[in-house]
Amino acid sequence: MGSVTKKWLFLKVSSAILLPLMLWFSIHLASVYDKGYNELLLFITSQPSKLLFSLFLIFAYFFSALSISEVFEDYIEDEKIKNAANKSLNIFAIVFPLIIIILVFNI
Repeated sequence: MGSVTKKWLFLKVSSAILLPLMLWFSIHLASVYDKGYNELLLFITSQPSKLLFSLFLIFAYFFSALSISEVFEDYIEDEKIKNAANKSLNIFAIVFPLIIIILVFNI
């Protein structure tokens, strides 16, 4: 299987996983919108919410990194700049969700 085929497959699989996670997040965010601080804290600190929110972040950043790297492949012609952009994007897509997940689990 070629590199392009794997990337396309990863995009499709991650988007299929991301859809129910986005639906869950949207519904639960709307349900705590009018609540007080204690209800919001209870939602954030419950174990299923931590796990599902972490998965949501991981797949969202994975999907966005794959999508943005496709834009880099299409519009950046210089290989050095393209490689630097992809590497910095991948580092950002790993570090940023990891920091957020650590902060959420420390609440």
